[in-house]
Amino acid sequence: MAGVFRYSGPSLCVDALVERPLADGRRAILLIERRFPPLGWALPGGFVDANESCEQAVLRELLEETGLAGAIGYQLHTYSEPTRDPRRQTASVAFAVAADGEPVAGDDAGKARFWPLDALPPLAFDHGAIVADYASGRFAPAAAIPPPARAS
Repeated sequence: MAGVFRYSGPSLCVDALVERPLADGRRAILLIERRFPPLGWALPGGFVDANESCEQAVLRELLEETGLAGAIGYQLHTYSEPTRDPRRQTASVAFAVAADGEPVAGDDAGKARFWPLDALPPLAFDHGAIVADYASGRFAPAAAIPPPARAS
């Protein structure tokens, strides 16, 4: 068909980082246990649909997989290592997202729960690196990083 552009590059994905404080003062992150291969615990997220922005996709995926309505805080980073997903090459835009309520697994999530950042299960894909970047503040916006103390 003349004029049809065929593209075989990476598929676009999104991942949501939803954090909660625990009663003991530790930080916890929301994870889902995947029901379909590749199995394991992962950040809520998935593929961006046609005619959908990354921002719309991350909030849709969060709602579908956990039942939580979210609000985007900021875009963390884009992860594009060609081997990050064993099914096919993907690039994922990760977002810090705020969400209230208790998660209830849905869609392709078998379970959904908050895990302490210092006691995470093994994570699928490259989600361990994404969580580590998030927890360290490596890609936090400048407004979220306190300014250095001024010398007197």
